[in-house]
Amino acid sequence: MSSSSPLLDIADLRVSFPGDREMIEVVRGVHFTMSCQERLAIIGESGSGKSQIVRAIMGLTSAPGQVTARRLSFDGQDLLSLNRKQRRLLCGSRMSMVMQDPRHAFNPSMKIGAQLCESCFLSLGSGKSDVREQGLFMLKKVGFRDPDFVFSAYPHELSGGMCQRALIAMMLMPRPDLLIADESISGMDNVTRSDILSIFNDFVTQQGMSLLLVSHDLKLVSSFCDRVIVMFRGQIMEEISASDLWESRHPYTQGLLKCLPDVSAPRTILPSLPSSFQRRGA
Repeated sequence: MSSSSPLLDIADLRVSFPGDREMIEVVRGVHFTMSCQERLAIIGESGSGKSQIVRAIMGLTSAPGQVTARRLSFDGQDLLSLNRKQRRLLCGSRMSMVMQDPRHAFNPSMKIGAQLCESCFLSLGSGKSDVREQGLFMLKKVGFRDPDFVFSAYPHELSGGMCQRALIAMMLMPRPDLLIADESISGMDNVTRSDILSIFNDFVTQQGMSLLLVSHDLKLVSSFCDRVIVMFRGQIMEEISASDLWESRHPYTQGLLKCLPDVSAPRTILPSLPSSFQRRGA
């Protein structure tokens, strides 16, 4: 693709679900683009629509939910015009997503290694021995000291944190152009989280991958990402450079920052935020 063209181009994205009397929009007119080798974060409180955006990108909006957009394209391809098979092939090779709950992402009746290999068979068509070696290498890369054990284990034999790392390994196996990480490192200890972020960064800088990170961790995204999108009630409040996040003047972003705990400050009541905001510049 052209380096000047956006990898991901979204205009007027809307996701809605049936309510008692009418369709209720949980994502309302979202616009943004994403460049190659960019680390973009989406932040906001629970229920702000972050996960619904990335699920719409991956074609994972559950029925009876509806997704519409004036433009939803990946590398110039209209995602909404693809059939199920085309979407699955694209998402299995060039786009990957690490789910928030890894136990729901694995087939409980298949060993971890078989699922790693299956993802590569479908996307790359690699040989069995080559895929096994790639799988063991990737498991070691995400921090497993005994990748052979993990490769031969069933999901229920691993802890939640181990499942999360194994899932990250599986999603990185095809070396995607876009990796979506939906709160995928929030439950990890600081050392493991730092290791995984280092792996993500290596894939961005060395493999040319783009990273779309959904997170509640404002300190993390401000230091690791290039740009931040702030969500509230299904709408984007502002887009801001990650390095400028702490200087944001938008009242909602300021409210999020003020809610961060500070052990050195005297105990105070957390700020109360209004029920509605306007996008900056609207």
